[in-house]
Amino acid sequence: MECSRFFAFLCFSVNFLILGTYQLQSSQTQVLLQLRKQLEYPKQLDLWLNTRTDFCYLSTTQVNITCEDNLVTGILIFGDKQKRIGNFNAFRVSNQTLSQNFSMDSLVTTLSRLNGLKSLSLVSLGIWGPISDKIHRLQSLEYLDLSWNFLYGSIPPKLSRIGNLRILKFDGNLLNGTFPDWFNSFSNFTIFSMRNNLLSGSLPSSIQRITSLTALVLSNNAISGKLPDLSSLSSLQWLDLSENMFESELPNMPKGLKAVLLNNNSFSGIIPQQYDQLHLLQQIDLSFNTLEGTPPAGLFSLPGIVSLNLSSNMLSGSLPMHMSCGSKLDSVDISNNKLRGLLPSCLSSAIKTRGVKYGGNCLSIDLNHQHPETYCVEQQEKKKSEEKNLGTLIGVIGGIIVIMGLLAYGFLVLCRQYCPRGAPEQHLLHKSVQDNSVTGFTSELLMNASMLFENFLDYGSLFYLISLFKLHFSFLLGSISDAAKLDSQRTQAHRLFSLDELKAATNNFDKSTLMGEGSTGKMYKGRLGNGTPVSIRCLTVSKRYAVRNLKLRLDLLAKLRHPHLVCLLGHCIGNEGKDDSDVNNVYLIYEYVPNGNYQARLLETNPENVLEWSDRLAILIGVAEAVHFLHTEIIPGFFNNRLKANNILLNEHQMGKLSDYGLSIVVQEIDEHKVEGDLESCVHRQIKSMEDDVYSFGLILLQSLIGPSFSSRNETFLLNEMVSLGTLDGQRRIVDPTVLASCSQESLSIIISIANKCISPESSTRPSFEDVLWNLQHAAEVQATADGEQRF
Repeated sequence: MECSRFFAFLCFSVNFLILGTYQLQSSQTQVLLQLRKQLEYPKQLDLWLNTRTDFCYLSTTQVNITCEDNLVTGILIFGDKQKRIGNFNAFRVSNQTLSQNFSMDSLVTTLSRLNGLKSLSLVSLGIWGPISDKIHRLQSLEYLDLSWNFLYGSIPPKLSRIGNLRILKFDGNLLNGTFPDWFNSFSNFTIFSMRNNLLSGSLPSSIQRITSLTALVLSNNAISGKLPDLSSLSSLQWLDLSENMFESELPNMPKGLKAVLLNNNSFSGIIPQQYDQLHLLQQIDLSFNTLEGTPPAGLFSLPGIVSLNLSSNMLSGSLPMHMSCGSKLDSVDISNNKLRGLLPSCLSSAIKTRGVKYGGNCLSIDLNHQHPETYCVEQQEKKKSEEKNLGTLIGVIGGIIVIMGLLAYGFLVLCRQYCPRGAPEQHLLHKSVQDNSVTGFTSELLMNASMLFENFLDYGSLFYLISLFKLHFSFLLGSISDAAKLDSQRTQAHRLFSLDELKAATNNFDKSTLMGEGSTGKMYKGRLGNGTPVSIRCLTVSKRYAVRNLKLRLDLLAKLRHPHLVCLLGHCIGNEGKDDSDVNNVYLIYEYVPNGNYQARLLETNPENVLEWSDRLAILIGVAEAVHFLHTEIIPGFFNNRLKANNILLNEHQMGKLSDYGLSIVVQEIDEHKVEGDLESCVHRQIKSMEDDVYSFGLILLQSLIGPSFSSRNETFLLNEMVSLGTLDGQRRIVDPTVLASCSQESLSIIISIANKCISPESSTRPSFEDVLWNLQHAAEVQATADGEQRF
């Protein structure tokens, strides 16, 4: 900070000496005095109190005015509001930001009256708010520095209209959004610095066309994706993209670079051999990534290299014993990798002027700080074996999926031509057989398939059969990427229960075990013979279902496994349809979730039990992930999932789990699942059901915002109140005080916006559930960033 201040002051001083000073026009003086007022009289500008003084003659390390031909051409003001606050929520903060009366628009309007202004630095002055769209009125600007203030929002595209802009610095603000893709419109752009902000998304390929760029500094943001090839930026000397979320291989770099800082990302692959040719390079930091292979020996011998940091990667192999090091190299860190062998002589401890860190490898020196050599060998062999097995498994699964897809298509064609819709269902399913198949297909599933093919069931049943196959494939694929999660879900396998077991678990369904009763039947709490607590849902299903088809649907429901779905442990069909009644009693046995439901927690008034904003977001994200899974991971999908706050259960870790999902395929009439005429009506019903889930989830979002008072307001009133939530006064009046006290304004605004879209009267304008989930995750990231800053 002090260095940048001195550099800026030096530049202004040189301009001051070269251009000379002149008596300012009175209009220019009035603008400067107005600027002092809008900045709320910072003590650094007390030297302007004597209005008879020519401002061009006044100069300190914190304030400098440059003039030319009786006009102000440069303004430099360094404030003292450098301390960062933890939870800035777009409201004024005492002793940190300017007051609530401050307006960024007014500030820019005032500055635009300085027609000759070429350089503007307003640093650490407590300026807050989004960057004004009027910024383009500063047409003469070549240098703009608004660092270490409280600017938020995205960079306005109108900034690109300042055609002469060469240097832009917005360090240490709260700017978010993606990196602008219009920066190549500046013909002479040289320095762009936005470190310590909230940028996300990926770097656009248009950055490759800013050939005049000499410094690009974007450290400590949340930029992700692939880093483009930057070798076309022939003027680039300083590149700092550290502490972001890049996850590609390292690209080629321009040969004029002097510093490359890419540490604390997720770069993978090998270090390109092209880096040997960066002869002007003085500093390179690639630490804390997942780079592999042997580091190029030429990196150590670059003529200008001073500092080289390759620590905390997965580099392997041995460095050449006779490798040479550059004469200026004084700091090397290769610690915490998988390197073996001996250190080259130029990195030995005998060279006192060169600091070398090499602990945490498998080197043959300083064994107290090295892993055994088998550690590095085993890691490499294990990785090769995993890659080989993964390739084989993906190939097998891919082949099976293609074959099953062709079969499914063929059966659909056959059913279209020959299937009498609504054909009677005649046979019961046989007792399920223990699954010993390597592929994961149970004998019952294959038997069901055979029966369906022999009897040409309706399209709906065929859809459910395909769903079973897809679920098995998703389990196999999931085990590759997230084995631990699926293992935890499979620990409680689905099984058939007898009615006697359930009677014993509930003391013959005693009233004391009744937990509640709703439109889908009664819910009991029970305890199995092994002591496991369970919840038992009792459904009444019309015998228009054949038991065989009912079991097929229950088998599909049983395959659903997700961390945020209440786990279905098994089922029981009372009397297997053998009695004379018109209905079947179906019992669904679920895991017991002990910590109440989400609605009860939202109604909580005890401060110790109230859910803060970040807790609510975590629960909502989990449930949204589960609903997205139900919509997309199976064909034709599970919709109408009875999304209500009291159907979201909380476990002992306060993790949300959705209950009563998928019951529509069991309790609705079978005719509702047939395809009438063609697939269009089926697709229409699915889309309508999906929209209903979005609407219901929007009401849950609204309830999360409003809290206890939600239950006392009817739905129409709440929908009308959404307009008020767009204003700060409306938020203070309607939003739960616990939410207001624990949320950032930006995070709150994101949820209000997506909730408003979810409950739109026009179903066509509602977002997809994928959009809902993305907005929830984005709001949580914004909130986590705000909470993290507050801790500091």
